[in-house]
Amino acid sequence: MKVKPLADRVLIKPADAEEKTAGGIIIPDSAKEKPLKGEVIAVGQGTKDEEMILKAGDQVLYGKYAGTEIEIEEKKYLIMRQSDVLAII
Repeated sequence: MKVKPLADRVLIKPADAEEKTAGGIIIPDSAKEKPLKGEVIAVGQGTKDEEMILKAGDQVLYGKYAGTEIEIEEKKYLIMRQSDVLAII
C-alpha cells in the first residue's frame, strides 16, 4: 500500500526502541520508552503558508506525544505535521 500525506503532513517510521541497557539488562516490551527519532518515509506538498522543508530519507527528532500512530502492512508509523518535527539529524 502506498501512503501519500496531504498538505504539511509527513509519514515517519520510528526508530526501534532500545533492547538492552548499557549494563546488558534486557528490557521487556512494556517498559521500553517510545523512540523520539525516526526516518521520513513520505511527505505532503506543503501549504501556501508553509513550504515543505522535509524530504523522504531525512532522519528527524520529534516530540514525545507528536503525531498519530498508524499501522500499514503490520508495521507501525507516525503521521504528523511538519511543525511537530523538532530537528533534522
